[in-house]
Amino acid sequence: MDKKFLAVIVAIVVAFAGYMFLSKNDSGDSTTTTDTVVAGSNHALGAGNKKVTLTEYGDFQCPACAGYYQIVKQVKEKYGDDITFVYKNYPLDSIHPNARAGHRAAEAAAAQGKFFEMHDLLYENQTAWSTSSNVRSIFESYASQLQLDMTKYDEVFASKNTNEIINADIEEGKSKDVNSTPTFFLNGVLLNNDEIRSVEQFSAFIDAEIAKLNPVTVDTPETTVPSTE
Repeated sequence: MDKKFLAVIVAIVVAFAGYMFLSKNDSGDSTTTTDTVVAGSNHALGAGNKKVTLTEYGDFQCPACAGYYQIVKQVKEKYGDDITFVYKNYPLDSIHPNARAGHRAAEAAAAQGKFFEMHDLLYENQTAWSTSSNVRSIFESYASQLQLDMTKYDEVFASKNTNEIINADIEEGKSKDVNSTPTFFLNGVLLNNDEIRSVEQFSAFIDAEIAKLNPVTVDTPETTVPSTE
């Protein structure tokens, strides 16, 4: 008789505990977590005075991106504030194992206002680190060269938020059917890499877009009708 009574008590306690657990979760208690959506990066150069934006989805370990780097650099220098250049993270993790670390380094530099300085160092020295087994120390040397606060750099490099920013850029790229690097868009329109292999070819597309969005108004001189008097 005592054993049956004890079994009933145990069953009641277990049922009550289960009810409290479910009620706690249903009420949105802190035991349930909601993932915060992290926005992608926002790395841009140039004021875009002519209403033109050139966007690149790039991978710092990608040899083709390094090849385009010098061309794009000249394009940026040529147009200055007439256009805006935007760079988006798109590391191809499956074939470039050191790429994501490079993008982390660039984002860590961005936290101190030096994204494009790190961007340039990564592309200009790609062969020095692309196959290294100790890329983090190499990137730290670049950060030191840029005179970054190394404590802050290391913190941002390793943070989960930095990784999520990179992932957000990748997802944005996928939504635009980006599947290789570099991929370029001019005012949201995909460019064919075979048609932009030089500064002159890039310029042809940019100039056409500038002309379309900034038509030149020609003033027509007033004509005077001769008097018949």
